Amino acid sequence: MLTQLKPYRTFLFIFLMVSIAVFFGIYALQTPKKMLPIYSPNNINPELVDSTVQHIGSDHKIADFSFTNQNGKIVTQKEYENTIYVADFFFTTCPTICPKMTNNMVWLQNQLKKYPNVKLLSFSVTPDIDTPEVLKKYAQEKGVDDTRWNLVTGDKKEIYYLARKSYLAVKTGKPEEMYDMVHTENFILVDKNKRIRGFYDGTNLDRPTEDEQTKNMQQLLSDIIWLIENQK
Repeated sequence: MLTQLKPYRTFLFIFLMVSIAVFFGIYALQTPKKMLPIYSPNNINPELVDSTVQHIGSDHKIADFSFTNQNGKIVTQKEYENTIYVADFFFTTCPTICPKMTNNMVWLQNQLKKYPNVKLLSFSVTPDIDTPEVLKKYAQEKGVDDTRWNLVTGDKKEIYYLARKSYLAVKTGKPEEMYDMVHTENFILVDKNKRIRGFYDGTNLDRPTEDEQTKNMQQLLSDIIWLIENQK
């Protein structure tokens, strides 16, 4: 039998190799590739969208800003240009969600040590209390690496405007509520083109989330690494 097949060895070998290649090709096509959506006001929870930006589709980007960080340095969007970063909104005297959010941001900072170009940005929502000196003390207590993580303070209306109209980070109500207290657990992932790529529960390190648009911290880390590898 083997002797009879000998003349066909080359053909059989080629046929086997082609079959294996076809099998893995079909498997690869059927295995969905990881993708990160680009979030705009028209494709997220309407409760997070101020009426004045609901018409914006794929062109939504984070607006320019200028605030003062924990070291008394002016921080603008220029510092985050062509940079993947995570933003959140907090205040140093918050007794509820903020301590856990800060601890989880520190966790993220430590997980990203080998990716020094990824940055973090925390906006104080009580800037009248959170002066640069207060933010500096808070940063030192929490272990903030200020080479990559800015805690910023400044004009309250500008911060609230950014939270609601740019980062889409907090539920909106009536227009007159634009400058009401911003209190949200959302972490927002922003890509190199100033576009929102994901929302994450900053209090949730690894539990499953009920909201399909809001992921946990482990998923945030995974999505950051995906962006690093795929957004050139």
